[in-house]
Amino acid sequence: MKTAVFDLDGTIVDTSRDLIDGANLALCRVGIGEMLDADRDRLTAFQGGRAMLRLGFTRAGMSERVNERIDTEYQHFLADYESVISRHSFLYPGAEAALADLAGEGWRLAVCTNKPERLARILLQDLDFLDRFDALIGADTLTVRKPEPEPLWHAIACAGGHREQAFFVGDSEMDALTARAAGIPSVLVSFGPEGDAVKRYSPDALLPHFDELPGIAARIC
Repeated sequence: MKTAVFDLDGTIVDTSRDLIDGANLALCRVGIGEMLDADRDRLTAFQGGRAMLRLGFTRAGMSERVNERIDTEYQHFLADYESVISRHSFLYPGAEAALADLAGEGWRLAVCTNKPERLARILLQDLDFLDRFDALIGADTLTVRKPEPEPLWHAIACAGGHREQAFFVGDSEMDALTARAAGIPSVLVSFGPEGDAVKRYSPDALLPHFDELPGIAARIC
């Protein structure tokens, strides 16, 4: 069974504004105020909650004991982010049609993300897109996370597929490294936070628009 596995944030869904809003809520909670900007800090948003908190604390001049501060506030960030998780997030253009085309051709579909599994499910459910996938593996589903290969392998297996007939779609160096470690072809989107610059990670294919995904799938796997 052929399987297409997808990263979530920055690949299927543009979540940057809600991630920034969640981080700003967490920073306001500790009296710093809104230190992050939805446009300027898009790339940091897709690097995760800890990266956003680090940037916020640094801009506020609170770099001393920053790791300890991040550890203390991270769970608060997750709660704050959940409160706004789908306020502005949206599927990238063409994603819904492309995945429907793959499913119609018999492909199994899965998500492998470093977002906590519960939050990933909430987001996709809110966007009425969760049922599109045969499996969802989050950062905390296993004891390891990307770029270790096990989450990707587990996503394929849970979707009913096989490693030999699978590929991984992502938006970052971490996703390219995960696919390489798993021995699976990688496709990196060039409409995501890094744009065409992702080609420096040497993916097996670039995806400039979801309309091209079925054709790439037919060639790559």
